[in-house]
Amino acid sequence: MKILVLGDIVGRPGRKFLTDFLADYRRKEKIDFCIANGENAAGGAGITAKTAREIMKAGVDAITLGDHVWDQKNFNNEIDDLDFVCRPANLPDSNPGSHYLISDAGGIKVAVFTVLGRTFMGPKVSCPFVTAQSLSNKLGQKADVIICEIHAETTSEKESMGWHLDGQVSLVFGTHTHVPTADGRLLPNGSAYQTDLGMTGPRESVLGREIDACLGRFLDGMPRRCPVAEGDVGMQGCVIAFDDANYRLPKSITRIELRADELDQGLVSTSAE
Repeated sequence: MKILVLGDIVGRPGRKFLTDFLADYRRKEKIDFCIANGENAAGGAGITAKTAREIMKAGVDAITLGDHVWDQKNFNNEIDDLDFVCRPANLPDSNPGSHYLISDAGGIKVAVFTVLGRTFMGPKVSCPFVTAQSLSNKLGQKADVIICEIHAETTSEKESMGWHLDGQVSLVFGTHTHVPTADGRLLPNGSAYQTDLGMTGPRESVLGREIDACLGRFLDGMPRRCPVAEGDVGMQGCVIAFDDANYRLPKSITRIELRADELDQGLVSTSAE
């Protein structure tokens, strides 16, 4: 059993990369299930039902979201029709959308949920640690594999979540900062962990946006649009693998990075077992 988890999909370049390459990658690497954060998939901010279905068609089985969940007009009226998408679980209960997903991957039930961090983040949300613990307890009775995403700004908050859930879930991974961390590992009690998966989009950029526009903001402080960039597109994330005898705790986590111009040379990765 192998599960691929991808960092934030950024705009059209990220979506196109998945359409062009994900299905082939899944076949070659024998991936059973794929999860991706889609909160930047539509124009770099938010997601729509149309882009969500495009991502699913490309080969993603479950889409998680983050603090930009409601950036696209009318998505709040679309999300309940998307049974493969879940919004952050610690948003107010009055928000539409599913708190978590449970999917079938060849007879193995995979549960996925996201919580938003609270440090330097905009949305007013419930405690991510209390929410994650509650969902971990609940989903332990319903699923074989449990995956927790923490969409947060600070490394300390993400690492704390990893330690908090170690041994209770299969994987804790972070998103939001769009830059991959080199700390993918198995924690002492068996959970896989990585602070940030990076992004699926253009790396010749500032977090997926055009360099000159973002740099200009720092140089003169003037507001300006920061369009999605186009160069050096690829995907970043991790793969967790399981033994047939144990689908709760993985046997390995492998950090992956694949670029369009390196496809002929194969996958660049590091692993921890």
